[in-house]
Amino acid sequence: MDFPHLFSPITIQDMELRNRIVMTAMHLGYTPRGEVTDQLVNFYTERARGGVGLAIVGGCPIDEFGGMAGMIALYDDRFIPGLKRLTDAVKSHGTKIAAQLYQAGRYTHSTMIGGQKPISASAVRSKLTGETPRALALEEIPGVQDKFAESALRAQEAGFDAVEVMGSAGYLISQFLSPITNLREDKYGGSFENRMRFGIETISKVRKALGPDYPVLLRIAGNDFMEGSNTNHEAKQFAAEAEKAGIDLFNVTGGWHETRVPQLTMGVPRKAYVYLARGIRSAVSVPVISSNRINDPKAAEEVLRSGGADLVTMARGLLADPDLPNKARAGKSRLIYHCVACNQGCFDSIFQGRPATCMVNPQAGREAELQIKPAPKSRKILVVGGGAAGMTLACTAKDRGHHVILIEKSDKLGGQILLNHLIPGRGELETAAIDLIHNLQDKGVETVMEKEVTLAVVDQLAPDVVVVAAGAQPIKPKIKGVNGDNVIQAWELLEKNAETGEKVVVLGGNAVGLEAALFLANQGTLSPEVLHFLMVNRAETPETLTTLLDRGSKQVTVVEMTKKAGADVGLTTKWTLIGELKRLGVKIITQTEAVGITPKGLQVKDEQGSGFIAADTVVLAAGSKAENGLVKALEGRVPEIHVIGDAKKPRNVLAAIREGFQLGLTL
Repeated sequence: MDFPHLFSPITIQDMELRNRIVMTAMHLGYTPRGEVTDQLVNFYTERARGGVGLAIVGGCPIDEFGGMAGMIALYDDRFIPGLKRLTDAVKSHGTKIAAQLYQAGRYTHSTMIGGQKPISASAVRSKLTGETPRALALEEIPGVQDKFAESALRAQEAGFDAVEVMGSAGYLISQFLSPITNLREDKYGGSFENRMRFGIETISKVRKALGPDYPVLLRIAGNDFMEGSNTNHEAKQFAAEAEKAGIDLFNVTGGWHETRVPQLTMGVPRKAYVYLARGIRSAVSVPVISSNRINDPKAAEEVLRSGGADLVTMARGLLADPDLPNKARAGKSRLIYHCVACNQGCFDSIFQGRPATCMVNPQAGREAELQIKPAPKSRKILVVGGGAAGMTLACTAKDRGHHVILIEKSDKLGGQILLNHLIPGRGELETAAIDLIHNLQDKGVETVMEKEVTLAVVDQLAPDVVVVAAGAQPIKPKIKGVNGDNVIQAWELLEKNAETGEKVVVLGGNAVGLEAALFLANQGTLSPEVLHFLMVNRAETPETLTTLLDRGSKQVTVVEMTKKAGADVGLTTKWTLIGELKRLGVKIITQTEAVGITPKGLQVKDEQGSGFIAADTVVLAAGSKAENGLVKALEGRVPEIHVIGDAKKPRNVLAAIREGFQLGLTL
């Protein structure tokens, strides 16, 4: 077996897990009224069928005053029948299932709880909601703790194999634990021992209610990553006391929702926070789960083999590919569709009030609706273009029994996804293309490279269907001097690492422009290898190293016409991208129009009048236009024509893959 540690069983109390893969709780938005739906059952059943060892669902609010819309409710007996339907379905496939006991405290929006003020340890304003909660009165605290215990009993009655107490991410227990949010002067505030009291008493009540043998987990922050709050040092102390109070398994993550240290975005290296789990593991005698950016069985095996943790989480990894465990166990790891931490379908959707989906898995949340079934009749399908849309269409159509021919004019498959491979913190997007290529090869799709699809080629192949997925081409704005020797396209820069001068102006502050600026601004900064060498040899002071990390060899300015840069960047990624650009000294100028380019720089115009930005090189990132000229020429020449992805309209990878998949189901 390729992954002996990952697929070894483990027993927590009387709960035996068939492997060490845990799908942690994630907000999906599939239960708009709190009640279990077919959508939720289908989603988790598919992951259970895929081989995950333990699925933790939630958060599950323990009362009506600490949750948000679309969460799985656990605060009333009326929810038990639906929950029982969920647990029965999941357990029938050999997966164990746990419920996460959730109270958000000051992270609750008052609009979600009938206009009431949310509760917390103290009345400290939340940067997440912009609201100030009310401090729980001393006599109210036992009642809130009892709600945790009562919800735990409901979970037990509903057939859950375990419960998890939510004690991280800046939620209620974290708010009592942290000196930032706990300003109390009674027995629940002040010293660390007092600040632990609320969480420890809550755990004790849950344990007492469930009995000594029922598994109780704790989701714990190994580091709050908040200035002035708890670090791994305090987290270890809390974990040691929590074990005494009855915790059987620790699920270690990091950060609050307010933290400025990225936790789940693409720029976070895989396995970055294993050290937090290792710290907790050193302080307790029960098993520990390591979380965050472990989305590949090889990485997971390394964590377990090295003693970093006893189990690993793959929440978004299983959103991306529910069959990940089965593929890994069967020696088919190369066919896994990996989570690339793009956040486009999961977090961005949730923050916009939409149910979660996934960029690389259009079936996520639509398992019953979007099933791949054999086509009534096999047809010859010609796919023009080997980007994300074209490859997804080809794989789906091949699965349905069609004869598929994919032709790509360049020497590489992947399309615009490949532009990310040089951008710091964005390189993992290339994994999405690699996964599609592996599956394309495994399915035996006929693929022709470095060939232009002409009318003669189409006539020769005589396909039943032509799908144009030729992508897009960058726009060249109509301004004076745009054809100068000092002007290049952002695509050319990112694809070929084209040479630029010391002073660079990027014309266009959309995603491509900002990422081109990030690539340029990082040139000349310390590489991870050099930084490691200098640090371990104490060759430079921390201050010098910080300066060398924050300033490269380029002076970069971004010029954007609209009011805000990054309008097409997802909410959960944008703040990290803008933060990186700011750290690297990139200047972003908005509401400014480019009117001309000279050998010495860019002529601009804004509300104050005309201006000039000196530059050795001007990089064009003015958007793109669909590449679909073949469509009109084919009309009347083939029985059926379709256009997908950027060839239809330039958008993001999520839209391209979704369109390719959905069309593949209908052909």
